[in-house]
Amino acid sequence: MSDALINGLAGAGGGIIAQLITFPLQTVNTRQQIDRDPKKEMRKLGTVEQICQVVKQEGWGRLYGGLAPSLIGTATSQGVYYYFYQIFRNKAEATALELKKKGAGDGSVGMLSSLVVAALSGCVNVLLTNPIWVVVTRMQTHTKKSQLNRTASLSSDEVILATAEPPPYGTSNAVQELYDEGGVLGFWKGVFPTLIMVSNPSIQFMLYETFLKKLKRRRASSSKGSNDVTALEIFLLGALAKLGATVITYPLLVVKSRLQAKQIAGGDKRHQYRGTLDAILKMIRYEGFNGFYKGMGTKIVQSVLAAAVLFMVKEELVKGSRWLLTRGAVNSVKSKPL
Repeated sequence: MSDALINGLAGAGGGIIAQLITFPLQTVNTRQQIDRDPKKEMRKLGTVEQICQVVKQEGWGRLYGGLAPSLIGTATSQGVYYYFYQIFRNKAEATALELKKKGAGDGSVGMLSSLVVAALSGCVNVLLTNPIWVVVTRMQTHTKKSQLNRTASLSSDEVILATAEPPPYGTSNAVQELYDEGGVLGFWKGVFPTLIMVSNPSIQFMLYETFLKKLKRRRASSSKGSNDVTALEIFLLGALAKLGATVITYPLLVVKSRLQAKQIAGGDKRHQYRGTLDAILKMIRYEGFNGFYKGMGTKIVQSVLAAAVLFMVKEELVKGSRWLLTRGAVNSVKSKPL
């Protein structure tokens, strides 16, 4: 099994576990990001209070709206990302060693190269998985109220049927809704800011690799001479790297969520976005720069926790896989007749 495939599968496993743990926070954060009313009472509520409010008004199930496609998206996204990241990383390391032989550099991958590797991996990931995340955003931001808003254009009999008991809003409903609004291209809504958002994992991995390299060097130069890193240290390094990346790129995440959320036809023109630039200009005009940081506290808690769990689980899975493969190879050699 190739190193790239091991990292891809481990990343997918780590991503699924992190997503299961932090999904309610992600749902609340997405709702915070698309909140356009500066006077809305929900803005004054804390994250825990908002979670309780969603449970009280809509039930526990709404906190996990879109969980199924999200888990598929996470497994696919993390798998794709780590697979291509390892491939590009291996090429960068080979290039660095070649340059060292020619007398240039120390043979290690620098910060700029790490940034390029992460960015390329992120672009491949975004282009392949954006449709899944558009569906997830729709399901996370769907509420009973938004479902009833569509009855304005129905006949009186249809309104009675629609308002009596709204049918469950599932993955197929979100897919059909997106297709009706924009056809196949509707599944790539927000792809431009999302492509720019690859700077988030790029910055994250650049910081993570830098911190990890420094820690290993310090550990190797100590009296023990070992560069082993514990799961807790990986957890903390992942959290620190994600914190820095999230603070820098959060405004782009808000713009992406605004574009991917359902826009009510005939609604307030201030909330109708024709594209990325239009969304940015309208947010600045009607909400000020504070609009770009709605829900950032919740996002920091969710993303930092998710990233820390992902890194820790992924590294442990990689170690375990390599140990099993090595053990299998040794047993295979021992079992061969002399």
